[in-house]
Amino acid sequence: MNTNSTKNANDRLCRFRRWCRFVLMSLAAVAVTSAAAAGRADSVYIVTGEDGDGAVVLEAYQEETPELDEKLISVSNGNRGYDLLLEEDTNVTIRHEGAVLTASSRQESVTSLLNRLKVSPGPLEAVGVKVSDSGIELNVASELVYYDHVREKAIYETVRRPNPDMDEGEERVVQTGANGTRTSVYEVVWSNGEEISRQFVEELASTAVDQIVEYGTGETAAKIAAAQAEAAAKAAAAEAAAKAAASATPSVGGSAAKPAAASGKTSRSGVASASENADGSGTLKLKDGTTLNYSGVRKMTATAYTSGVNGVGTRTASGTKVHVGTVAVDRSVIPLGTRMYIVADGGIVYGLAVAEDTGVRGKKVDLYFNSYQECIQFGVRNCTVYILE
Repeated sequence: MNTNSTKNANDRLCRFRRWCRFVLMSLAAVAVTSAAAAGRADSVYIVTGEDGDGAVVLEAYQEETPELDEKLISVSNGNRGYDLLLEEDTNVTIRHEGAVLTASSRQESVTSLLNRLKVSPGPLEAVGVKVSDSGIELNVASELVYYDHVREKAIYETVRRPNPDMDEGEERVVQTGANGTRTSVYEVVWSNGEEISRQFVEELASTAVDQIVEYGTGETAAKIAAAQAEAAAKAAAAEAAAKAAASATPSVGGSAAKPAAASGKTSRSGVASASENADGSGTLKLKDGTTLNYSGVRKMTATAYTSGVNGVGTRTASGTKVHVGTVAVDRSVIPLGTRMYIVADGGIVYGLAVAEDTGVRGKKVDLYFNSYQECIQFGVRNCTVYILE
């Protein structure tokens, strides 16, 4: 073999070896990347207390590391993103796709525990982590509902008070208002990988100071003099009329005018009778003859709300338009879409209603009225809620 042939063969062999090393390195890089991606803790964790309070949303690569006050879990931040570490021998209950599993942790991450139990959250599923004295509950689902406590700015309100010792039209500020901060509770719905709903539920505490304005309801000297003159004129006219009547011949066969009878009716019929079965179900008979079957009865607290006040809009959490008969509920107590018949203390019949809105917690119902004045008149009352079939 000549020299040129040998040199060309060696060059081809070197190029082939370099190409092989490049292919092998590329394949190794792909394998490492794939392994890292497969083991990365990219699930969304929503950590709450036993009552769903104090929520912390933990995502894989958020900018700030969240702090948890719980003793049973802690946050781990490594090259695979954030994860939750479980204390050893913690009782854990896992709910996923209708199945319920129980396990004892091995001082491992939540991701490792789920992998060990062969529970694989889908790409649009979140993991709700509820911490209580009895252990930890993991709820893997595409939709989770929790309550978020938010510290935010509170704008002071102006309260007007009547003062009969002040002349009408006169006003004065007796307490200057001041803005502050408040802790607000919001009901949050997390669905398909994102927050889709956040609704104000209640205010726990506020440092804002109301501004109090007093306005006069007393009469001025001019109004008093005018009222006295009008009263004197009416007295003189009445005296003249009486003298004229005394000198006139009384009519025979006259009849006294009868006052018109007051009329009115309620648009919602009350309950005429109620029968209850041994299982708690029963039948309502209304005063208008309607018969309603119910599956259960609940004693609850009723409040009132209307649109245009405290940020309430005209659309419910169900997407319907608010109307009399719309009731806001805690969906964990009464599911949305539930038909009800509601009677409040004081003989107030709210009547037929549907759970279409949210924004309350616990054993409460918030009844929609058309005006703010009706809400004030209703106030807060105990009520009986019949769950209709």
